[in-house]
Amino acid sequence: MGSPISGVLAEIYLQYLEETYIKHCLENKEITYYKRYVDDILIIFDQNKIDEHTLCNFMNNVDEHLEFKMSTEENSVTNYLDLSINRNASNIDLCIYRKPTYIDITIHFSSNHPHDHKLAACNYYINRML
Repeated sequence: MGSPISGVLAEIYLQYLEETYIKHCLENKEITYYKRYVDDILIIFDQNKIDEHTLCNFMNNVDEHLEFKMSTEENSVTNYLDLSINRNASNIDLCIYRKPTYIDITIHFSSNHPHDHKLAACNYYINRML
């Protein structure tokens, strides 16, 4: 923690774990879909081949220093990063997800922040909207 190289080392180690443990589950089709962004992982699995408790135990036994916390689908909705994934019978709908602690505050134009920061915040919301 705190070292400029720590993020790179963590990424290398997580890629090693994925290659060693997750690849096997993907090949056996126990896990249908696996996507990771930094430390957030989205897994879709076949309930006929593996259940969520077995999967969670498997993930937590990969390394004693890593703890995986599972967020399960509720009412056909799963939240991943800033997306709300709603699974219907015929399709999947994506919406923006806001955590309960989210406060809708951005940099006020008359603040003392550099102009580039204000412009970057504005561009972020425009790109996100598009």
